[in-house]
Amino acid sequence: MKTFKKIIKSPIFIVLIALIAIGIGFSFFTAQGSSEVTTQEGLELLQDKKAKEVTITDGDNRVNMVLTEADEKYGENVYFYFVDARADQVVDAVDAADPADGFNDEVPGPNWLSTALSLLLPLMLIGFFVWIMFSSMQGGGAGGAMKFAKSKAKLVSKEDPQVTFADVAGSNEALEELAEIKEFLKEPAKFQAVGARIPKGVLLYGPPGTGKTLLARAVAGEAAVPFYSISGSDFVEMFVGVGASRVRDLFEQAKQNAPAIIFIDEIDAVGRQRGVGMGGGNDEREQTLNQLLVEMDGFDATTNVILIAATNRPDVLDPALLRPGRFDRQIGVDAPDLLGRAEILAVHAKGKPLAADVNLQSVARKTPGFTGADLANVLNEAALLTARMNAQIIDARAIDEAIDRVIAGPQRRSRVMNDQEKLITAYHEGGHAVAAAALNHTDPVTKITILPRGRALGYTMVVPLEDKYSVTRNELLDQLTYAMGGRIAEEIVFHDPTTGASNDIEKATKTARKMITEYGMSNTVGAIKLGDGEGESPYAQSHGAPYSDGTASVIDREVQQLLENALQEAWIILNRNRHILDSLAAELLEKETLGHERLDEIFANIEKLPPREQWLSSPERPVSDKPPVQLKPHLPVDELGRGSGHFGGGSANNTRAE
Repeated sequence: MKTFKKIIKSPIFIVLIALIAIGIGFSFFTAQGSSEVTTQEGLELLQDKKAKEVTITDGDNRVNMVLTEADEKYGENVYFYFVDARADQVVDAVDAADPADGFNDEVPGPNWLSTALSLLLPLMLIGFFVWIMFSSMQGGGAGGAMKFAKSKAKLVSKEDPQVTFADVAGSNEALEELAEIKEFLKEPAKFQAVGARIPKGVLLYGPPGTGKTLLARAVAGEAAVPFYSISGSDFVEMFVGVGASRVRDLFEQAKQNAPAIIFIDEIDAVGRQRGVGMGGGNDEREQTLNQLLVEMDGFDATTNVILIAATNRPDVLDPALLRPGRFDRQIGVDAPDLLGRAEILAVHAKGKPLAADVNLQSVARKTPGFTGADLANVLNEAALLTARMNAQIIDARAIDEAIDRVIAGPQRRSRVMNDQEKLITAYHEGGHAVAAAALNHTDPVTKITILPRGRALGYTMVVPLEDKYSVTRNELLDQLTYAMGGRIAEEIVFHDPTTGASNDIEKATKTARKMITEYGMSNTVGAIKLGDGEGESPYAQSHGAPYSDGTASVIDREVQQLLENALQEAWIILNRNRHILDSLAAELLEKETLGHERLDEIFANIEKLPPREQWLSSPERPVSDKPPVQLKPHLPVDELGRGSGHFGGGSANNTRAE
């Protein structure tokens, strides 16, 4: 019975009934109580003089007849149609019949009801398809079209399982900042009593995977308030005004359920700076942003609704959105340091059986630059690998394999290289490793493999000992040199380079160009920022570089000179340490993968590259006669034989591409 009622109330059923009614109406106005006969039968009735009244309807090619006597088969009124080719024959037949009541020609006049029915059918079909479109945009249902302008935010109720601060690790500073938000939502009177104004909005910015959404959910969970979550792209539709309407509806819902938290993920999708887009001025996105600004201004001290937004592009947001009074508090959420990585690993290790040889501190040291999402993926991949091997406990070998999978992709066992390609790959990766080990400002080489992974035929892992937040010029020059080590090894050993160094050359070129255009590390160009770098908009990129062709030529020459110097240094290192390169390549061919302990033994007697000459930014600024100030920390040695201080900042992985 419920199913039957549901069918009756469905719009499809209503449309079908309407179509049937229209069809019946057309039949009624078309037939008008007459019976249709064939053309031949109609001519025979005329020939037998059985018609007392005849009307020829012009334009319809139709003949209506009133018979002298009602026929048992057709009744008294009949009609038939004829084609243009038989028009003369029909007229002659009517003349010959000479109906008693005569005959006449008729031009049909407009019938308002028939016209209305003919227009109603296409209008109903158009309305039905419009209803279907609006309903699909809203997710279906009888009320879909009416809900199209409603907010798409997902409500996480107070009764649902909550994320708390205990579930967040590696973001201590962010948690401290957000703790005040929790206190305000739980006890607003305490702050209002002393005249404090809690921020109306909190902007969380940082690279993807650092836990911005998790932090927002944790604030809502700690404060035990409703949590409205929506993506910035959910506001913008092709219909102008829909986004603004959704913003109004979202804030209205939050105010009705205050205290509450509104979380907008990827707010840069709707909050980009106005007037710089390709679409021009007053488009749908800008109207949505304007409404968002108005709603944030509408907050008052007693609203108890806080807006939290997340983005990884704070540089493109509109200044009006970031001013005090809207997003008062802006919190950076970066990749965690060593301690943070260990804490995150501990959180995600809950519920996973780890073997005794798994040391999460060691795993944290092996994963510099990893975000919280990366670390969660490492442990999940390790668990999947363990289950795939039908094991019950996750061991250190599974963890190491998971780290390699996250960095370089899964191992491609189906790709079988021939002996010559293996030999070239061994010398290529050995060239990277020997060059890195012989330089004075590089991080230690921790792993080399010639097993294909992802798009790489092999890779060399160089892991920093400490978390680094800035890099010196000599360190960047060392990166260029060991990046070119693989290419130079191919030239020295095989006298014929391969395409395997393409990825190395690409990375080295990007680093060298940044040294010139962003870091001011050229005494020819000087300490000047040229261009917007990676944050440059597509519009700016399509209109060329924001400097002259002459300056571009100087930059290209400086970049080429840096890369040529790197090639020369790599050539010197590998020629002086050719015996180490040969033995390293031979061992790689035998074992395919070498770890840090064996590499330390191989590089114990390597000949280092002499220190470079002191770089001067200008001859007018000579080197100080005082030695550079240096801090020599005494770092304890851990079980890996390495300093136990923080290390991270991103691993430098050189790969030999396909």
